[in-house]
Amino acid sequence: MNMSIRRYLDGNTDYLMKVLAELIAFETVAPPGKNYPEVVDYLIPKFQDMGFRTDRIVVPQEVFEAKRRDSRLFGERVNLRARLDVGAEETLAIYTHLDVVPPGEGWSSDPFALDLREGRAFGRGVCDCKGAVAGLIAALRAVIKTGHQPKYNLEVLLTTDEEVGGYSGLCYLTDEGLVRGDKMLCMDTTSDDVVIGSNGLITWEVTVRGMAAHSGASFMGENAIEKAVPIMAALLDLKVDIESRRSSLPANSSLRELGIDRLMPILNITMINGGIKENIVPDRCVLKGDRRVIPEETMEGAMDEMERMIASLPSPPELKFHPGYPPMSIDPDHPWVAEVRDAVRTATGREMSFSGMQGTIDQAYATKVTGIPSCVYGIGRQIESNIHGPDENARISDLCDYPKFLAALIAG
Repeated sequence: MNMSIRRYLDGNTDYLMKVLAELIAFETVAPPGKNYPEVVDYLIPKFQDMGFRTDRIVVPQEVFEAKRRDSRLFGERVNLRARLDVGAEETLAIYTHLDVVPPGEGWSSDPFALDLREGRAFGRGVCDCKGAVAGLIAALRAVIKTGHQPKYNLEVLLTTDEEVGGYSGLCYLTDEGLVRGDKMLCMDTTSDDVVIGSNGLITWEVTVRGMAAHSGASFMGENAIEKAVPIMAALLDLKVDIESRRSSLPANSSLRELGIDRLMPILNITMINGGIKENIVPDRCVLKGDRRVIPEETMEGAMDEMERMIASLPSPPELKFHPGYPPMSIDPDHPWVAEVRDAVRTATGREMSFSGMQGTIDQAYATKVTGIPSCVYGIGRQIESNIHGPDENARISDLCDYPKFLAALIAG
């Protein structure tokens, strides 16, 4: 990275923190998905002042309603696309989301007011992902103010509803043909590793039917909860088989410290609901859970496997699937992976490993549809930042390093 850019960033950390504080103050909580128009309207002049052409992209209400899977979501869905054409041969797409999870209880300070103390920055979204947005603005400003030019044409996408697995953000832009580039950086997740793959997500629902009766004569009914017990046992047997498998991708470095070396598939039973009163034989029991799909598997294959198991039971229950984002991976030897890792090293001095993430991410959908080689690198640390929890925080040093990483990537 050019030393004049580094010096400019080191001398303007107040600007970075000011932008971050202003972004955190927008309570873009999903659900329901508040303040999307307001935060996009705040960002548009930031990019226009740096020479970007901006598009305020509003998802049609009929599309939002047709794709909405969570009744708690409402309001206008506004995304930002900002483009800078410098006449370069290649285009770099840079993406992250503007929504945050609800703050919940247990904060030691106002979650929507940036709090700097003890070498850390506290606030909802400081890691996920408003710190990255502030870092991008600071990096672009530094490149331009020092008289340099990006080595790529830039396509910046800042979107909605990632935290609720929604369609209205990156997925909508992808289907509209608005995700374009030769390489792509997603500024989500943490700074523990450069992420080059992720698990896919399928949520599932099993409904067991019985027949209601007075519990004093329960032999006249059919107990759906009791019928669900062998089904749960069969699911747990399948869980053992599934979770014995491993991906070729290394696990996140923080998980490797816990003995999980490689990305693994998961089958979870996470919810059970049955019965309406203690003295009524339950006529219905619903089991819900999810399946995490490693990149070596397919979403279709994972669903087929569950379907075959359920069909083999003596009285097969009803089974429904709700596929989410697919798995994602990029060849570890792809030049883009090396370029991102080099930029991290330049900015931080850290030798950065690559890994897959156990969770799922909307970037996977864009990668699958467009075929753009994609890496994921953000702010925060898996073990210490308490992302999605109270007192979400990032090291101030990590926040200050992130614009340097982006500047190294964008301007060389």
